[in-house]
Amino acid sequence: MDRTKFVLDEKKMPTRWYNVLADLPEPLPPVLHPATGKPVTPDDLAPLFPMELIKQEMSTERWIEIPEEVQDIYKLWRPTTLFRAHRLEKVLDTPAKIFYKYEGSSPPGSHKPNTAVAQAYYNKKEGIKRITTETGAGQWGSALSFAGACFDLEIKVYMVRISYNQKPYRRIMMEVWGGKCVPSPSSDTKAGRDMLAKDPDCPGSLGLAISEAVEDAVSRDDTHYSLGSVLNHVLLHQTINGLETKKLMEIAGAYPDIIVGCIGGGSNFAGLFLPFIRDKIDGTKPDLRIINVEPASCPTVTRGPYAYDFGDEAGLTPLLKMYTLGHGFIPPPVHAGGLRYHGMAPIICHLHKLGLVEARAEHQLATFKAGITFARTEGIISAPEPDHAIKVVIDEALKCKESGESKTILLAHSGHGHVDMAAYDAYLSGKLKDYDYPYEKIDESLKDLPSV
Repeated sequence: MDRTKFVLDEKKMPTRWYNVLADLPEPLPPVLHPATGKPVTPDDLAPLFPMELIKQEMSTERWIEIPEEVQDIYKLWRPTTLFRAHRLEKVLDTPAKIFYKYEGSSPPGSHKPNTAVAQAYYNKKEGIKRITTETGAGQWGSALSFAGACFDLEIKVYMVRISYNQKPYRRIMMEVWGGKCVPSPSSDTKAGRDMLAKDPDCPGSLGLAISEAVEDAVSRDDTHYSLGSVLNHVLLHQTINGLETKKLMEIAGAYPDIIVGCIGGGSNFAGLFLPFIRDKIDGTKPDLRIINVEPASCPTVTRGPYAYDFGDEAGLTPLLKMYTLGHGFIPPPVHAGGLRYHGMAPIICHLHKLGLVEARAEHQLATFKAGITFARTEGIISAPEPDHAIKVVIDEALKCKESGESKTILLAHSGHGHVDMAAYDAYLSGKLKDYDYPYEKIDESLKDLPSV
């Protein structure tokens, strides 16, 4: 077990995505139309998404073929590498075996193009010329801009203002690939203008940026909207990562006792753990632990009620059954912009409600400390988002040190932090601060939950 890298041959890259809806012990609660309160139909979603993605959103087929055109672009960086974290294990003096699947080798530097490329392909196939979207930390906006370049599509990105200011190089990445990026709230939409009139200094939120992107999309016949997380078809596309990981863990001769990943909307971590959770559901691995890690400043699963809510601030989207902090919730400006979402993927919420996965919340300072430890042992400067998961991996490894157990821990590492140097500079200079649970803001935003 002194091997560090486990690499899958390109010819063995998965050619199908895995759909967990085929294996859930109980079906997902339906998505509801915001006006009628009835389950949405494909026609309800047609103004926003291409029909093939709508079919995938509602499908209960276990396997869905990956188009060859999408596979060809995936091969620019896939399959990605599984690492054994020998150096981290040594520093922690733990008997635990730590593995991590690293998605930072994609052109935009994260897991996001796994679905961005697929969504761009299906939109292009349907004759769409332009796509609007939102982005938090910028990984999704840059991934969709990359995908837009692959299929000659115009991309308009509404980036949460605080992240737009914190991470200017993400905007530049989008522009290099031909995307157009504006800070949200913006003056380009009614939702943005209304918020600016109410609060000119609003730092923005993913919910508000979604409102702007949806409003923009429905105003033009040549435009669709694209979401980088939360929805079923997005998590579906990300399962190529977990399917690769299962094959690589077999090569390593190991199976995880604990799988850890960060969650904002949930696509990164779900993409890795869903192919494994099938083993827990069917009883093959009943003791498998799956730990979802979120920021303490935006504690959706750990603090929010399980209720129907809008996916956006203005109430333009269908109603999703999920853990939520209220669609009007604007989180504190932590650097993990990809984790600052008021809701969570319905699939993850459903699995949590059924007791099949766990959730944990971590503060900003502790996660950056963990990220520094990881960088000084494994060499990778991680994005602030996976730093949250690294913190919990270290905690679980130290528990193994205390108990003497040699558990196998698998980390979903969503991407690098090469454009997050301002955040690391703030940590190293002592200027970075924590944010407490924003109870008052949560209580206030939950008052506006829609009645269903």
